[in-house]
Amino acid sequence: MDKLWLQSYPKHVPAEIDTHQYHSLVDLFQRSVKQYGSLPAFSNMGKVLTYNQVDELTRQFAAYLIHGAGLKPGERIALMMPNLLQYPIALFGALRAGLVVVNTNPLYTDRELEHQLKDSGATAIVITANFAHTLQDVLDKVPIKTIITTEIGDLFGFPKSLLVNLVVKYVKKMVPAFKLPTAIKFNQALTLGKQYATRFKDAEPGHEDIAFLQYTGGTTGIAKGAALTHRNIIANMLQAEAWTTADLVAGKEIVITALPLYHVFALTANAMFALKMGAKNVLITNPRDLPAFIKDLAHEPFTFITGVNTLYNALLNHPDIGKVDFSRLKISLGGGMAVQKSVAERWKALTGVTLLEAYGLTETSPAVAINPVDLHDYNGMIGLPVPSTEVSIRDVDGNELDIGAAGELWVRGPQVMQGYWQRPDETANVMVEDGWLRTGDVAVINELGFIKLVDRLKDMVLVSGFNVYPNEVEDVLASHPKVLEAGVIGAPDEHSGEIVKAFVVKKDESLTLEELRAYCRHELSAYKCPKQIVFVTSLPKSNVGKILRKELRDL
Repeated sequence: MDKLWLQSYPKHVPAEIDTHQYHSLVDLFQRSVKQYGSLPAFSNMGKVLTYNQVDELTRQFAAYLIHGAGLKPGERIALMMPNLLQYPIALFGALRAGLVVVNTNPLYTDRELEHQLKDSGATAIVITANFAHTLQDVLDKVPIKTIITTEIGDLFGFPKSLLVNLVVKYVKKMVPAFKLPTAIKFNQALTLGKQYATRFKDAEPGHEDIAFLQYTGGTTGIAKGAALTHRNIIANMLQAEAWTTADLVAGKEIVITALPLYHVFALTANAMFALKMGAKNVLITNPRDLPAFIKDLAHEPFTFITGVNTLYNALLNHPDIGKVDFSRLKISLGGGMAVQKSVAERWKALTGVTLLEAYGLTETSPAVAINPVDLHDYNGMIGLPVPSTEVSIRDVDGNELDIGAAGELWVRGPQVMQGYWQRPDETANVMVEDGWLRTGDVAVINELGFIKLVDRLKDMVLVSGFNVYPNEVEDVLASHPKVLEAGVIGAPDEHSGEIVKAFVVKKDESLTLEELRAYCRHELSAYKCPKQIVFVTSLPKSNVGKILRKELRDL
């Protein structure tokens, strides 16, 4: 492609970034706390920690891991909790101790948790008490030796911490009974770590040392751990900084983190990027509690927000969203799934800020492409490759296709993973010669270098030999004023091989099947129109709100 996208770069964005600015994520952390010490770093439910406080607490936690628990650099530690203040303390504490962080979804079932802990070989875990019963059920089957439990209010300070924990446990009854006799409480670990802190020394990992095992969703098979190195994450963080440096001011920004930090999108775009920028990071523990979430938005003069399409859609459809002041908002970033035109247009109308679509993968730490921050309106593109990143559109045989042709998107850059943890065969399936990663996504690139994502190869529907991409049909369905959201899959058909099947959640109960079919006939070619439409009350979604097409097939 001869990097034709560089012609469309904003003037301030460099073609390349230099990952050697930092020796490791520990180096990045040390410099940030030194530069922004007294500024607010993380906020959750009204409690704020400064960069200096985060420095102190992470040192204590790291000292406990090394001198108290006896962990060695390179061992894996699982973090299994929602967005709480304890998350960044455990995260950066583990990195300072030289450990490999295994981000773990707290909603995992016994089977899923057992697989991830076994596969990663994690010997330690930090887990919220709400989910400790799941660990109890698999403990005798996994290599975990060190268990640190925490409750939601642990870092709020007395008496708020006691009150919150009592309400969660006894009023809301959100903590199922569990028995983990060898577990230590998070605050106890900090107290013990304080005793060791004076003799603790930060680890000094190198660029190629693994920082995270970030597990894929497992929708194409068994979940695999993408081995992300310190260099991978540094690269993606620097790429994000280069892209936004003309719009964001170091030490002055407020970031809303509603996506879970255990997800790679928030891990880099929020936790790491906000740290680099000296931003105040507002952690939203339960974004599905929309009234509480909107109250947080109304309280904070935020400047940067990340989310998935379903999150923005939910906010737009809540009656209280009008109470939020968007006057300071600079950047709204959408990723994790396709941003739909109807949602983007409504968000721009409400906030005055374009909802920027970006694209990434767990395997790429995650960002591959993003739209320019000064984009005036939604353009249906996932943007331009970020600095130091190459892309190529290939056919099934690996041959590069011409501009405008649809094919598999290949990516190469410093953010591409080292490989799948202890799975050379799986790694060989996606990583090919000269460092290229096969994404499994169908895309086209235009003459200006903008990429349009068509769909996942595996999700494509083949109707009488014609390719139908669910993203396109979902976008049309969602643009109907009486539709809240929609999910599309292929269903077997004896005449055409497959037909398009749609699952639709109504916004207006007066919507009829014939009305929706007529709308589709007007907007789509006949073979793309859903032959089956099923009205449902909700769609199955992942932990970050991504519609799970695999589960739609079971409805």
